[in-house]
Parts: sequence; C-alpha cells; structure tokens
Amino acid sequence: MGPRVQESDHDTDNSVAKAEKYRLHRTVVLVGMMGSGKSAIGKALAAKLGVPFVDSDHEIEVAANATIAEIFTRDGEEFFRRRESEVIERLLSGPPCILSTGGGAFMAERNRTAITEKGVSVWLKATLDTLWDRVRHKDTRPLLRTPNPRKTLSELMTKRDPIYALANLSAQTKKGNSIEATTNNVIRSLLSRPDVLEKE
Repeated sequence: MGPRVQESDHDTDNSVAKAEKYRLHRTVVLVGMMGSGKSAIGKALAAKLGVPFVDSDHEIEVAANATIAEIFTRDGEEFFRRRESEVIERLLSGPPCILSTGGGAFMAERNRTAITEKGVSVWLKATLDTLWDRVRHKDTRPLLRTPNPRKTLSELMTKRDPIYALANLSAQTKKGNSIEATTNNVIRSLLSRPDVLEKE
C-alpha cells in the first residue's frame, strides 16, 4: 500500500483549514552542501507528505556504531563513501520516503545514477554566507577541520555546485526563509513531476 496521509476520524467539515493530502510515488533525495538544510527541510517535508524521513549519515553511523567523524578518522573517506553508496541504494529500494544525504554523496556517479533510476533528486541551493552562518559553530564536519574552514567551504562549494546542478529539481534555501517556506518551495517543485508527487 502506498504511503499516504490518513485523515483523522476527528476531522470535520467545519475545520478551519484541512491539510493538503499527497501521494508520493518515488523517494525524494535531498542533495546539497552541508548547512543547506537537508535534515531540517527533510523532516518538515516528510511530515507534510506523511512519509518517513531517513538520514543516510545516521544510517551509516548506526551500521558502523561510530560517528561520521570517527569513520573518516578510523577508516578513511573512501571506506565511508562505499558504505554511503550501499546505504543509499538499500534505502532507494524500499518504500518511498524523504532521504537526506551527506554533502558528498551526490558527487559519486554511482549514487546519481541510482537516485535518478529509483527516486528523484532535489538540490537545496544556498549562498556561501548562508552555509557558513549555519556550520561555523559546529565541530561535527570532518571536511571543515582545516586552518581556514570558510575558505575550505567555499572551495568545496565551487567544486560541488556544478554537480548538484545535475539534480532533477532544485529549490532555493535562504537565511531569512522559514523551514515551512522552503519546504513549500520543495513541494511546488515536486508537484511539477506527477510521477513523483501528486495531490490527492
């Protein structure tokens, strides 16, 4: 049975505003830089569409019984990327959900191909200032453990943005925008693909 939001038995015709009902046909994979809001938007999007939210980094941490930073230090980035691809392909084979991926996941052609075949990719676009404002006080980003993390973030963005631009859809995320506003932008993008999302 496809995932769908069920109306409560307590819903009445005189309710002020009934929530929109949607049917999701394919897994939505959120891609973009660290700090672009993939987790926050992903959770809000999953709630609105009535489907599970899954974070690929979290799934990797559970499987490895270690944090992403620990895996990078202990096993190296190449090992991590292999585990990441395995987790993404497993999740794409399951029921439709909202899948948040790590910033580097979409760089691998193997992952892009799997996402296009079984799901749909949505690039959450953000400016460098917005990204830096969100990640500057966090020490959980192994790729930013450098003498000049803002410069590193800028270089990563320059390298990755052309690849993110290959995503099926995109939505802008800005510092001043609420999570709800950005989530609604993503939904509008998804509705342009009836094979992915439809209103009930």
